[in-house]
Amino acid sequence: MKPIHWIAALPCIVMLLGPVLHNEVDPLILGMPFPLGWITVWILITAVVMALVYALDPANRDGAGAGR
Repeated sequence: MKPIHWIAALPCIVMLLGPVLHNEVDPLILGMPFPLGWITVWILITAVVMALVYALDPANRDGAGAGR
């Protein structure tokens, strides 16, 4: 596994740890209880991180898959 792919695992781990470490309703995030707000924010961050990993992975550059 390439080192850049390990970055993709970080949001998943952080998304699962937040509600476990702080399982309370307060503080509210955009009117949602903390665990729901935490997961919602990290879903958005995960999309950005995955786009970054895709852009930085040399296998996804133009011409890399030509001839396959």
